[in-house]
Amino acid sequence: MNWTANLETDDAQIQCGLIESQGLPSHVAIIMDGNGRWAKSKNIPRLLGHREGIESVRDIVKACSQLGVNFLTLYAFSIENWKRPKNEIKGLMKLLEIFLQDEISELDENNVRLAVIGRTSSLPQSVRSILQNSIERTKNNTGLTLTLALSYGSRWDIVRASQLIAMDVRAGNLSPEDISEETFSNYLQTKDMPDPDLLIRTSGEFRVSNFLLWEIAYGEIYISKKLWPKFRRNDLYEALSNYIGRERRFGMTSDQLTSNPKTDTLKTGKETEGNNGYLKKIISAFGKY
Repeated sequence: MNWTANLETDDAQIQCGLIESQGLPSHVAIIMDGNGRWAKSKNIPRLLGHREGIESVRDIVKACSQLGVNFLTLYAFSIENWKRPKNEIKGLMKLLEIFLQDEISELDENNVRLAVIGRTSSLPQSVRSILQNSIERTKNNTGLTLTLALSYGSRWDIVRASQLIAMDVRAGNLSPEDISEETFSNYLQTKDMPDPDLLIRTSGEFRVSNFLLWEIAYGEIYISKKLWPKFRRNDLYEALSNYIGRERRFGMTSDQLTSNPKTDTLKTGKETEGNNGYLKKIISAFGKY
């Protein structure tokens, strides 16, 4: 199935407005929270909440690909999640296998490259095998890079990077004086992707839960009250519209950005003049839903 074909008119209009704004984030990261609470609200097993959450994953991945977002990173399973009941973990791993088996052909057809970050050695062998096959199959794709954070924790990755740096210093391959922020970033598992421009968290919780702590230093944060199984592309469009309307100063002042149009365009994710028309177009399209 080609995702760019047969878009509904209203959906295409919203996407057109977002794209024309020229302020879309290059990298969107999402903390997918609320599957269990959604299931509890419906008095059904938690695993069915996770299964419904996969439908949201499908829709958000497609929308990001259609919009031309370069990187989408999904917090799928944290290191802390290993503390959950064994039956739930077993079910989650099985759902992950099924998702990859069912979706990899469509992801590949739509030029999506799959990647993974995390302590993957902790995952079951069956999951590691299908992950590796999926990554290998899509490695030459040039569209959206979909990264799954599995058995991931940012503190773990930062400690791991520190250990690798220490080993290189001890081996004489690196001098302590040469260690910079850029050097440190190159030892993290996220070294092959830009820092997230936008971090979305669902379920209304105001915390980052040990996710990309180093990388989101200047990321914009958007909190949605929607539980993840109810978060779909229209909710993503709202988050993106909110992001486009923000001024990203990176420690500078508004006056500095205004006096340097080149910096404004490259750094803020938007042009301070001219975006109002695009935002009005997006808001008008939302009114049809």
